[in-house]
Order: sequence, then C-alpha cells, then structure tokens
Amino acid sequence: MDNLAIIQARMGSSRLPGKVLKDIAGKPMLAHVLERVSRASSLDGILVAATSDSSDDPIAQFCLDGGYQCYRGSQFDVLDRFYQAALQEQAKTVVRITADCPLIDPNLIDQLMVEFEKSMVDFAANRLPPPFKRTFPIGLDIEICSFTALERAWKEADEPHQREHVMPYLYEDVLLGKMDSTHSLGTGPRGFKVLLFDHVPDLGDLRWTVDTPLDLDFVREVFSRFPGRNDFSWLDLLNLVQTDPQLSLINEGVHHKSLLDLDDRIKKN
Repeated sequence: MDNLAIIQARMGSSRLPGKVLKDIAGKPMLAHVLERVSRASSLDGILVAATSDSSDDPIAQFCLDGGYQCYRGSQFDVLDRFYQAALQEQAKTVVRITADCPLIDPNLIDQLMVEFEKSMVDFAANRLPPPFKRTFPIGLDIEICSFTALERAWKEADEPHQREHVMPYLYEDVLLGKMDSTHSLGTGPRGFKVLLFDHVPDLGDLRWTVDTPLDLDFVREVFSRFPGRNDFSWLDLLNLVQTDPQLSLINEGVHHKSLLDLDDRIKKN
C-alpha cells in the first residue's frame, strides 16, 4: 500500500471520556472522521489505531460493524502502535489523523500530500509546536511521513513525549530554529527533511477540535448548520464562523494541550 491514513483513537480521554464515539448529528464522532478522511483522493487505505486495552473494545466493535479496519496496539507507546499498524499494511507513506477531529478536511489532506511528494521530504505537517505559530484552525491537523522515517523514529525515539505523540522525533530539530528563511523546509542533526505547510492569513486561533464538553457543543452546533451533511469543507466552516462570530465563543476559552502534556498514567510509570 502506498498512502495509508492511520486514525488514532481511544476511549480513555482525560477531559472527555469516550469522546470518539460521542453522538454528533446522529453518528459517532469517529464515523464522521472516517467518512471525511475517506474522501481524500490521495489515500489508498484507512485504518483506525486503537489500544489493546479492554476500554477500547467499543471502538473495535464500531469498526467491525461498519466494515472499517482496526489495529489494536500499545496503550501508551502510540509510536509503536502506529509503526506496527503501518508495518502490517506495508505502507510506504503514513498520514496521521486523530479521532477528535470530526471537521478534518479531505482536500487539505490531498494538498499536503501533493506538497509532501513534490518536496521529497521525510515529514510534512500543517502545524508545528512553538516556537512556530499555528496558522490553520486547531482540528485540521495533518502529519505525513515516510515509512522509512517512521521506522527510524520507532527505533531511536526514547523520550516519553516522542512515544506518546508519535512524530516529534522527526521534527524536533527544526523547533530549534533550523528552518530556512521561508519557514517551509528544514533539516537538523538527525537528518530528517521537514516541510511546514502554512496558511495565510493566520487562522490558528480558531478551535475546531473536540477535547472538552464545550468543544463537543461547538461541533454539534456546526453540524446543525449543515443539516444532513458532513461533506462541507473547512472553507465552508470558515465562512460560517466569520459570518456568525458568536459560534466560536462556545469554546474559545478552552486551553489547548501542548506537545509536552502527557497522559497522567505515563507520568506515574
């Protein structure tokens, strides 16, 4: 398989347990993520990567009932979970999506894949942690890497945040200021070539992910504005929130987790 999207999913969210199967417009959130990602023409396959913990049995059952492929692996070493899933499918390129992004945009996945392939990089994303400024709304996050780079990260990454957040080992060098003057390409001591895909104007203050009850309220309201549809684009949504600024007030006060925020159960180990 050439291009495999792996959707990272678990029931054990600390701020909104069970969120990936919460109802949005009559469907579990994960269903919306899968349906929207499946519209990306650049993908050859989609797989849900859940944990082997019994708490994720409902995710596995949902996938079985819906005909979706599900791989179950390490609960806390998410990098290993991704690597083993990609290895199983013999993927050449891996696209990382998280299951708390029901507004993910297939056209944006395709755009980033074009840039990834054209630039011949090891890793590409439409956001990087500070000191870089996020320019796409939170909830449209896409990461793409070659299997070769993922395998090297799997072998070499040894910090807890590198294992839980999957791909930091691939892009941490450029966080030290090693991007070129265009802030689009960079290579550090580990040798990974990194592409950052930015948006102009800056829309990074918009929050379209689901991590808290207020986020869920926001997304449910969004879907109510597009009755019977989940094929609206991120640009359709942008037009909506610009036309009705009150909509973004629903969850504007929610604090977004950082790269170094770890699952408390990892911290105790």
